[in-house]
Amino acid sequence: MNISRCRIIAVGKVRKRWVQEGVELYLKRLPGLCITEVRDSTRDRESEAIRQALRPDELPVMLMEQGTPLSSVKFAARLEGFGSERLAFVIGGADGLTDFLKSSARWQLSLSPMTFPHELARLLLLEQLYRAQSILQGSPYHRA
Repeated sequence: MNISRCRIIAVGKVRKRWVQEGVELYLKRLPGLCITEVRDSTRDRESEAIRQALRPDELPVMLMEQGTPLSSVKFAARLEGFGSERLAFVIGGADGLTDFLKSSARWQLSLSPMTFPHELARLLLLEQLYRAQSILQGSPYHRA
């Protein structure tokens, strides 16, 4: 899996400086990965904006508490299994994702059984994408 074939669609902006610094760090380490921000609104409006932001050639991966949790190694293997497919990781807003978006997911992923603010979920996802890339390349970043 080439991480540059992935994209993140996220509701809201990162407002906390320390989270923004982390996001910028991982984006430098993941050249080609981009983040599309969708404006905070009602859950239905956010859902429509996400739906419009998804490209026809992208497989949607919805991040949600009820999704499948994976270890970092299994996450890397799952990404590798998608080969040259384009993936769009979707992070909803405070009220979560609509049932329509959840049902349209090619993959429902949970970063944890805990709930995180969307800003922190974005940073955690970026770190795991970087870790997955490192695992697949045999880099020493992942030492477990």
